[in-house]
Amino acid sequence: MSLSRLASAVTTNLARPRFFSQTARMTQALDASLLKITKTSSPKEKLPNDQLVFGKTFTDHILEIEWTAEKGWGTPEINPYHNFSFDPSTIVFHYGFEAFEGLKAYRDGSDKVRMFRPDMNMKRLNKSAERIAMPTFDGEEFVKLVSKFVELDQDFVPKGKGYSLYLRPTIIGTSATLGVAVPDRALLYVIASPVGPYYSTGFKAVSLEATDYAVRAWPGGVGDKKLGANYAPCVKPQLEAAKRGYQQNLWLFGEEGYITEVGTMNVFFVFKDPNTGKNELVTAPLDGTILEGVTRDSVLALARARLPQDKWTVSERKFTIQEVKDRAAKGELVEAFGSGTAAVVSPIKTIGWKGEDISVPLAAGDAGELTVEVAEWLRKIQYGEEEFDNWSRVVA
Repeated sequence: MSLSRLASAVTTNLARPRFFSQTARMTQALDASLLKITKTSSPKEKLPNDQLVFGKTFTDHILEIEWTAEKGWGTPEINPYHNFSFDPSTIVFHYGFEAFEGLKAYRDGSDKVRMFRPDMNMKRLNKSAERIAMPTFDGEEFVKLVSKFVELDQDFVPKGKGYSLYLRPTIIGTSATLGVAVPDRALLYVIASPVGPYYSTGFKAVSLEATDYAVRAWPGGVGDKKLGANYAPCVKPQLEAAKRGYQQNLWLFGEEGYITEVGTMNVFFVFKDPNTGKNELVTAPLDGTILEGVTRDSVLALARARLPQDKWTVSERKFTIQEVKDRAAKGELVEAFGSGTAAVVSPIKTIGWKGEDISVPLAAGDAGELTVEVAEWLRKIQYGEEEFDNWSRVVA
């Protein structure tokens, strides 16, 4: 097929969302009250905390809702955990019609189970789905369903600091076709995995390699959406970094070397202003080149609410790896850390760049002072020891 004919076919197919949006008013919206539950007859063994490996073991059940362009959202179901069976031509396998989320449920000191800011994850999942012409849904209705799912499998939520139940909502296109077309069928589902610390070292500082020979995201792209297609291309550079002793990539963008984010985390730096004596907590702006992290948003909100303004500035701005190196050499780099659902808060000790290491101070031993403080702020909210803006939602 010629390029012109291919472009015409793609344009014709991608025009279909207009038809879907016009008919959406007549199709079924996502409705949590319709939920059907079938409990497993073969409960799995609950592993002790010291045997939990991130994303390797799963709970007894799966939440799933099918969608069709003709009928809209079907009946939500919680069923025993099972495999899927799809036609080899299913569109998700060929064109990447897939988006996902990651959030956690925590067991607090009163044995209640809480989810952390699930509304934010549903908002982001809808944005990701919309970007790839997939169906969207009522976020609050989906949170209700996820809450029922967590309640059913609450025995898998481990106790203890640093332990939680990781939830993976996912939406995939399930149309059986090799045509580059908008899916007319989709599946929204949730599985869950009891987990401990994301890094095997726990709350220990990690080393990063600043990477500019490969680009993770770019303006106008989809780096700010949580799509599976964003992750596979990053694995090879991460393997290369690991060969040189680094645990993650610190992704740079452009000839200027703008800092964007880490492979699995947003990233924060603390600089000391020699003129004013104030500290600046800085992270990259939401310009399309970084994921709109829920933990990132939480760190910023807490910092602005709790850090004294006469001593701190909280910034979302562009800054380069050269600025980090220069300020480290002047003693103006105070600390750095990453933030994300999986790792929560992770101290940074070293950044490799052009064959040299930039050392990051660790004033509190294994982490900077603010890093420790931010991690504790989040922990107390996640485990129900403190309340902040209704972020922690009791589900069981």
